[in-house]
Amino acid sequence: MSKSDNMLAILWMLNSGTKVTAKQISEKLEINIRTVYRYIDALCASGVPIISDTGHNGGYSLLNNFFSAPLFFDVEEQKALLHAAVFAKEAGYPFSEVLNRATEKLKMYSNRKQESILNRHLAGFEVINRDIAPSVKTILEELEAAVANEYSVEIEYRTSHEEQPRSRVIDPYGMLYWNNKWYTVGFCHLRNEIRSFRAERILQIKRTHMMFKRPEAFSARKFFLQNLLPDPASKDEVISLIISGRSEALDDLCIHWFLGHHLKERTSNQAVFLLDERAIHAYVPYFLLSYGKAIQVIEPQSLKKKLVSIASELMEYYQF
Repeated sequence: MSKSDNMLAILWMLNSGTKVTAKQISEKLEINIRTVYRYIDALCASGVPIISDTGHNGGYSLLNNFFSAPLFFDVEEQKALLHAAVFAKEAGYPFSEVLNRATEKLKMYSNRKQESILNRHLAGFEVINRDIAPSVKTILEELEAAVANEYSVEIEYRTSHEEQPRSRVIDPYGMLYWNNKWYTVGFCHLRNEIRSFRAERILQIKRTHMMFKRPEAFSARKFFLQNLLPDPASKDEVISLIISGRSEALDDLCIHWFLGHHLKERTSNQAVFLLDERAIHAYVPYFLLSYGKAIQVIEPQSLKKKLVSIASELMEYYQF
């Protein structure tokens, strides 16, 4: 038999509920006893909790109920999963209780050495994020079930420019987490088109009896980004935005959720972005004002005038 077959056979022997000696394994599988020891060491290294007892009645056995855990992970894989769980919790992952049970099982099926290593890695690993309301988690749970089972939901949704919520039926195709917020993307029966909806603005949600079929290969992420960061219809409409300033401020602008998408060139004291003129005057001034004197707009001149205009309006507003 192959190495993997022999190791699996050893697992089944250890799971019999009685202690098994290395000699018994060697004779049963017709392999060298030194090979048995190597296989036992390999299984322990992969996370299998093998108990080794010495003495007259000694032998190998498995931790109780080990086979209720269907997968085996090494320490690096366990560490990655536990770190990912920390991120998920802080992002407002709606199934946090289930996630806690899963991570506890992961720790439970680790041997003492692995548990010690994992605790060291988790002790110094933290994520800070904004809190998410319990009501939003309930909304996310309902949306996740609707996406998975392909049934429509009726929601009470309030947009950013409406004071009163409006009822609408949507077919949620997917969910995504972006910029510290949760969204769902799907077909809106009210608007008769695919749209994105921010979870925090869904005040109520309930399941309907309507079913839908998600378009093949549909990507909520791709749709969302295309609407958030549309490319100019023509390259002739693109102009250069040139900004100089402190290195730290330029670094921040180059990874900005909007400007970073349009970065063309970066030097030690200057960054060049290519955007359409409408976006430069509609959005960019409000992104740049918070940087104060840490940056300076070189081009276009029209953006400088726009910044002066906005700053003057703000100064006049706060003088009264």
